[in-house]
Amino acid sequence: MADFKKIEELEKRLWSAADSLRANTGLTAQEYSRPILGLIFLKYAEYRFSLAKSKIEEQTSSRRRGGSLSGDGIKSKVQAEGAMYVPDDALYSNLLALPEGSNIGINVNNAMKALEADNEAIKDALPKTYTRFENDILKSLLKNFNDIDFSLGSDIFGRIYEYFLNEFAKTEGQGGGEFFTPSALVMLITEVIEPYHGKVFDPACGSGGMFISSADFVAKHNKDASDELSVFGQEKTGDTVRLSKLNLAVHGLQGDIREGNSYYEDPFELAKGEVTGGKQHGQFDYVMANPPFNVNEIQKDRLKDDKHRFPYGMPRNDNGNYLWIQLFYSALNQKGRAGFVMANSASDARGSEQEIRQKLIEDDGVDVMVAVSSNFFYTVTLPCALWFLDKNKPAHNKDNVLFIDARHIFRQVTRAVRDYTSEQLNFIANIVRLYRGQYIDNTYLETHPDTGNDGKFKLDDFFANDSGELTYQDIAGLCKVATKAEIIEQGYSLNPGRYVGVAEGEQESDEDFTVKLTALQEQLEVLNTEAHELESCIGDNVAQLLGAS
Repeated sequence: MADFKKIEELEKRLWSAADSLRANTGLTAQEYSRPILGLIFLKYAEYRFSLAKSKIEEQTSSRRRGGSLSGDGIKSKVQAEGAMYVPDDALYSNLLALPEGSNIGINVNNAMKALEADNEAIKDALPKTYTRFENDILKSLLKNFNDIDFSLGSDIFGRIYEYFLNEFAKTEGQGGGEFFTPSALVMLITEVIEPYHGKVFDPACGSGGMFISSADFVAKHNKDASDELSVFGQEKTGDTVRLSKLNLAVHGLQGDIREGNSYYEDPFELAKGEVTGGKQHGQFDYVMANPPFNVNEIQKDRLKDDKHRFPYGMPRNDNGNYLWIQLFYSALNQKGRAGFVMANSASDARGSEQEIRQKLIEDDGVDVMVAVSSNFFYTVTLPCALWFLDKNKPAHNKDNVLFIDARHIFRQVTRAVRDYTSEQLNFIANIVRLYRGQYIDNTYLETHPDTGNDGKFKLDDFFANDSGELTYQDIAGLCKVATKAEIIEQGYSLNPGRYVGVAEGEQESDEDFTVKLTALQEQLEVLNTEAHELESCIGDNVAQLLGAS
């Protein structure tokens, strides 16, 4: 796993360097944000290009002594390795080595143009306004950004990008908003839905981190992601759409990323796939997302007639969680899987949200629920849940749901932040594989060495039967497969704590109590809202009756 502390320190140092522009130029964040991010992109493009080129040259020299590559030969091979081809005129290292007195602004503009000329996917996407900055400022930025260690994680680029966008928003008085999904959760979602081949969709795609993780999953299983995956995404702001496209391009991926509000706009006609057995299915093999939680003031009157995307109807309370959940489910084709992050309260929500959840469960759409500890998000302390939907469950899992309570599985990174070691993440994903009857896959553990691994999460210690074979079994305090009848008995709750219970000898922690109290508080707020709505409706009806008489 990437070292969170190092990444956090790096972000703050880079931001401090970038923020000097605001102090020294008088430009607004809107005016200097894209040039700053453009420099980081240029640096990352060279980093990936250098890795690909070194790998190619190593393979070439092992086949024939003295072999060399140049021109179109190296370009096509670099692109086949999942990187962008970077011509000499666009190399970040060449900008650093410019002789004294050179006009750095003109040279950076030319570097951006040269990179676009050799990579159609980013045509007209890069900034070319560097002549408005003085040489000394650009020179300082180039030196500072040269220290970025991109080896800290597969999507460290996307995280730095989103951190900067967040800080830019704050300086403009927009409040910002932490929308980067923690890499541990992205990778766990990827390991559970296993996007080996097909169409991947994220209707709240941010910088495209879900896509990068999917591509990394395919590559780690010795396939070419550009051949195996088709990527589709949607975001409501143009800047974030451009960011996602750049992130995909620098990882050697092609994607169809559209600008649009996912509540009201449906550019991919996501729910209008094949009709089988009289049932309408969606377009996509995989849906992955971290949507905004608990959004209110959505104009549901604009959505109520869209029975394709929202087949279970509109929630009556002012909350968008169950709009997202329906959207994810309806986007899946007849064999599709979805994995997404959701507010913990949605698992137990009452009223109209419970009615929608009941319909989803009756349709056997829910496959796995994972309760996640608090403090995984960098600015939100409350726990969340991972939902996994599957339209093609194996026969032995029909009308069953696997519940995993992973609130006690985490690594304490800082006082305020937690994540998973690669051993912990691999352990959770393999519980799901055992439940599904699949072979164990330790690729993630084998390809992500981690100093935090301590051997406490070995499958053999939990799931080996009397014959020494690994087989799924319910374990108190960790996991349980619940039948539809058991879920109905619990009021259609999808909260793992309701089913998994507490391990023998353990007591409920303060954190468990806080989670339950918070969920009850949220339920009370929902019930109060519905009570007010009902009171208003009764009042209107009585007034009409009295008026009629």
